Amino acid sequence: MSPTKPKAKPSQHLKSALPLLKELVRPRRGMLALGFVLMVINRLCSLVMPGSIRWLVDRVVGKHEVWLLNPLIGAVFAATLLQGITSFSLTQLLSKEGQRLIAELRRKVQEHVGRLPVGYYDANKSGALVSRIMNDVEGVRNLIGTGLVDFVGGLLTAVLSLGILLSISARLTGIALFFIFVCGLGLSKAFGNIRPIFRERGKINAEVTGRLTESLAGVRVIKGYHAEAGEAQVFAGGVTRLLENVMKSLTTISLMSLSATVLMGVVGGTVMWVGARQILATPPTLTLGGLFSFTMYLAFLVAPVFQVIGIGTQLTEALAGLDRTQEILRERPEDEDPNRVSTIGVIEGYVQFDDVSFEYDAGKEVLHGVSFNSEPGTVTALVGPSGSGKSTVISLIAAFHQPTSGKVLVDAVDLSTVRLDSYRSQLGVVLQDTFLFDGSIRDNVGFARPGATEAEILHACRIARVDEFAEGFEKKYDTIVGERGVKLSGGQRQRVSIARAILADPRILILDEATSSLDSESEAAIQEGLGYLMKGRTTFVIAHRLSTIRRAEQILVVEAGRIVERGTHESLYEAQGRYYDLYTRQHGIDANLFLAPGEGDAIPEAKEGPKIRGTAAPSAASLLGGGTV
Repeated sequence: MSPTKPKAKPSQHLKSALPLLKELVRPRRGMLALGFVLMVINRLCSLVMPGSIRWLVDRVVGKHEVWLLNPLIGAVFAATLLQGITSFSLTQLLSKEGQRLIAELRRKVQEHVGRLPVGYYDANKSGALVSRIMNDVEGVRNLIGTGLVDFVGGLLTAVLSLGILLSISARLTGIALFFIFVCGLGLSKAFGNIRPIFRERGKINAEVTGRLTESLAGVRVIKGYHAEAGEAQVFAGGVTRLLENVMKSLTTISLMSLSATVLMGVVGGTVMWVGARQILATPPTLTLGGLFSFTMYLAFLVAPVFQVIGIGTQLTEALAGLDRTQEILRERPEDEDPNRVSTIGVIEGYVQFDDVSFEYDAGKEVLHGVSFNSEPGTVTALVGPSGSGKSTVISLIAAFHQPTSGKVLVDAVDLSTVRLDSYRSQLGVVLQDTFLFDGSIRDNVGFARPGATEAEILHACRIARVDEFAEGFEKKYDTIVGERGVKLSGGQRQRVSIARAILADPRILILDEATSSLDSESEAAIQEGLGYLMKGRTTFVIAHRLSTIRRAEQILVVEAGRIVERGTHESLYEAQGRYYDLYTRQHGIDANLFLAPGEGDAIPEAKEGPKIRGTAAPSAASLLGGGTV
């Protein structure tokens, strides 16, 4: 168990988020500058009303200087109108820019996540990544939008009000500042405690979202095992954790609001008491109008305390989200590997494994000194029990991972030095777990080559026998297949996947249990399409259907991360080694009706080995490719 990492201080979170914040603000400096100018005008206008009260009470009413009334009211109307215009302009300018920023940041994070290596996806749930992309950036609008400007505007108003308050009564101002200073110390400590709560909330929300995404995707498995109650309990546990986190933040925010309210009452009462004594003193040191104005300006001085609680909380949450976003952006994309500097041209398809070892986790090697060669136009089949390392070999060929030691060479070029965009564009992959997007059949086939013509797409569909079922649908190739192709059968999804690979016209083809979802009749129907797809390409096959394996120019028997046998079907069968054992076991299972009629090939009579009887024989899928590392 790895040691628990010490919690980072809020200042460390802020420091880590600053580079991204600067990057976001830099191109918007002009817009923010204009926003701050409008904000200054807005705040200056807001000071006219409380200032006019002093003139109204002391001069117009107290000294009967009626000629001042109209200019005074005119100034109030003008300032109010200008304040409204600047408020509207700020909202239009900054709020909309904040929303543009969110959209831009989401695109930036999604693009970056899409370029991360496969290992990152293995270590992080898809639902958690969705939360990072969609939710964590949401609060950033408060940094660029009206939230930050309002916060700074409140502080500016407080500073201006402080100057006016000192000119009215230095004694009253000193009393008010004492209480505000004490409250400010408490708020500073409160924010130090609340920021980690917001950061933890983002993590919990990502976990809950991830679990919910998995549940929705696996609803058939859940219902198949009648596990709705158990899944609801797991989700409820996550929601409870989220609720507890929210409760903590609400308690802290409530205490902050309570402190601010008490502050307002204490300061207001104290000012009234001291101000009244100053007015009643002989001679008076404060006028009645001065007290009214002082009270109104005092509200501007205390208002930032309330804004710190409201807007400051939003900014704190935004910084926490920005910090989490920065964590993702710090991950290095796989195509930015400094070793990947060479661009590979049109490849011929010579693939060589040179003493390759690999480990997913340090110290736990899953491939040990694997070496083999595959020539263009040939088929290399990988067979072996579950967990032997077959899919790991395929992952290295697809450059999803890099060898821990040794080299994977394509046309004598070390694959770890090749730019992935130039290499993977020449790969074709048909996986056991066929993935289709929630779009039309045409969209899913054309995904392999976005610029393909309609004729090319239909040609690939005919070869893969997609036309046999697509033409029967009401909307034909515009039929929506549903999320992950749920509206199609397993065999239909596999045919669409094969058509997609045909359209890609790859130089290296990977078939990982490509016919596993097909019954014998469907498999026979698309063998022609597979034959077309494999012709002239370097093909790697993981399969337990012997009809594919027997045609391979090279069969590699993989066990415990090592190649224990290699050769053609005939040579390996004659050697009566591990392949012979696997082959005859499958034939024995076929004889005992554990396979559907038509699965597997008959063993040549001259070489027929012993048939295994009884129900204890292992399944063909586990022996010859079902389930992979």
